[in-house]
Amino acid sequence: MTIFLAAAVAAKDKRPPYWASIASGEAMMRTGPGRNYPGIWLYKRRDLPVRVIQVYPNWRKIEDPDGQQGWMLVTLLSDRRTAVIKPGGPRDIHAKRDANSPVRYRAEAGVVGRIEKCDGSWCKLQVGKREGFIAQGDLWGTGESELID
Repeated sequence: MTIFLAAAVAAKDKRPPYWASIASGEAMMRTGPGRNYPGIWLYKRRDLPVRVIQVYPNWRKIEDPDGQQGWMLVTLLSDRRTAVIKPGGPRDIHAKRDANSPVRYRAEAGVVGRIEKCDGSWCKLQVGKREGFIAQGDLWGTGESELID
């Protein structure tokens, strides 16, 4: 409960647009900022990255990786930085921030991972118990050349 409250307080201080992720195993996107608005999507994917594009008390208008927009209760969102592999072929996850470094594993489009850090070109990504470096341009969940520490 404390974690959700801390995330809600931190999210209130941010100005859109900013990145967040879905904190809950089930999160409803609605057509407007209130429980009385119809639900349009039920997300069942914790850590899915979203982009917050508008703020309303206790509600955030978000955009998901597919471009769908709607409103979500702020307590269903987390400040945890995550990313999803962009559409296309499998992407190499390297041992170092270098395309010539050994490939640790490959990730299919749609795989979600937690971002540990990004230097503007490469991100250290954790997918389950595996981690490695991926070209930042292969991810949806970071700004172009964004630094994350």
